[in-house]
Amino acid sequence: MNKKKLIDYSIFIPSLVIMMAISIPLALYESESLELLNSIFDYIVEKFSWGYLWYGLILVAAGLFLSFSKYGQVVLGDPAEKPRFNLFEYASILIAMGIGSTIMRTGMLEWTSVANDPPTGVEAGSAEALLWGNAYSMFLWGFQVFAIFVMIAPAMGYVLHVRKKPLMRISEASRVIFGDKFTDGIGGKVLDVIFLISILAGAAVTLGLGAPIITHNLSSLLGLEVTFGMTLIVTIVWVIMFSISAYLGVEKGIKRLSTFNMYLAGLFALFIVVAGPGVFILDYFTESVSLLLTNYLDISLNTESVTPGETTHIQSNTVFWFAYSATWAMLHSVFAAKISKGRTIKEMILTYFMAPSLISWIATGVLGGLGVHRYLIDDMPILDFVQDNEPMAAIPEILSTLPLGGAAIVIFIIVALIFLTTTLDSTTYTVAAYTSTRNMSKFEPPKMLRIIIAAVITTFSLLLMRIGGLAPLEVISGLMGIPIIFIQFILIYAAKRMMDQDKAWKHNVRKD
Repeated sequence: MNKKKLIDYSIFIPSLVIMMAISIPLALYESESLELLNSIFDYIVEKFSWGYLWYGLILVAAGLFLSFSKYGQVVLGDPAEKPRFNLFEYASILIAMGIGSTIMRTGMLEWTSVANDPPTGVEAGSAEALLWGNAYSMFLWGFQVFAIFVMIAPAMGYVLHVRKKPLMRISEASRVIFGDKFTDGIGGKVLDVIFLISILAGAAVTLGLGAPIITHNLSSLLGLEVTFGMTLIVTIVWVIMFSISAYLGVEKGIKRLSTFNMYLAGLFALFIVVAGPGVFILDYFTESVSLLLTNYLDISLNTESVTPGETTHIQSNTVFWFAYSATWAMLHSVFAAKISKGRTIKEMILTYFMAPSLISWIATGVLGGLGVHRYLIDDMPILDFVQDNEPMAAIPEILSTLPLGGAAIVIFIIVALIFLTTTLDSTTYTVAAYTSTRNMSKFEPPKMLRIIIAAVITTFSLLLMRIGGLAPLEVISGLMGIPIIFIQFILIYAAKRMMDQDKAWKHNVRKD
């Protein structure tokens, strides 16, 4: 087969052109574009906060419905075939994909934003504000965000593994609703281009925002100033890692890195508890979980309607978090669908609901607990770091207080680097699978195509880091979530309709 035929240029090239057309002007006029985009996003937050909050809960309800109804027993593939991965491997891949290195940042520092700007009626910096901070950090990795990530997956998995359609595309999954003319025409192309733009933008932002997590710790460890040169070196090492992993594929690359990092992260958390303030961390974790569970619905539906003009961090950030998560929904769902062959819909959804949430809460309890202890007991000016817009600098300061502080920073860097790698190798793998013209129900995406995708994402991100423009692109990513929300609900209905047409709950279930 001609290699040029391995990629669908009709959706890949327009996506790149649109990305460049949007991003370069944003980068050249960063401050003006950021002001304009923030004003648009602030308007949306002001008018539609309630919609974003209900959106998260409705998706959780939809996930529970599909899981515990007759549809939950439908197998994505041959019912007699064993799942592609065992449960630990499967959960590890979803965790690495679902939370990535972002948990290292939010787990360690998100509590500071809430402590500085707590819910109405709570004093900033108070004991209650500190508890709210960690509880909210856990909420960010609660059931809504993983429902957002996974709820396109039933339709995508069914199209790929049950109906055996060759193209793993959003347009193909929506064929059952829109028909052949729309799917094979301009309408289908538009859906697929929206997918690619959202993923390429999100990946570029992840690469750009993930690098500082590593560079600031490396700077503290080596006593060097953070420069673009250091960022470039870190990015090149990182790109080599995720390119190799993506090239090797899911079994040899992504799975091995994900499972290895689970063990390493677990040992690191255990080290912090044993060598650090273990009793305080366990007590603080327990209280944080109690506060979160007691107030889960309050946080989930908090619009601060009776305190106009006093929007707090929790209210505004929750809306942005859900909007930004929606941008990633297609990527997570397409990847989850690809690796879920042999799993039931119930297993896929509930694993994505439970496994990343549990690990995120533990990580937040350990990392956040360490930071709060240093703030309270050792009088570290952690809140000042955040208020001075140097939050990343607080991470090595906190870690260096541990016994073998230098080693702790090194392990933190490695765990963060691998999490970033597994996020982006999953991204390149998925984009390659999405744009490939190979039959994705039978084959893996071409290895060379994975490397090309990795190079495109890296070049684009470094360009924006160099000339400015990541901040506007981050807001654009949040705005991109708006059309994706509508696509999500369309595809949830599409999954149900396909299973109804095929009576899949009768014919595609495991035999007792």
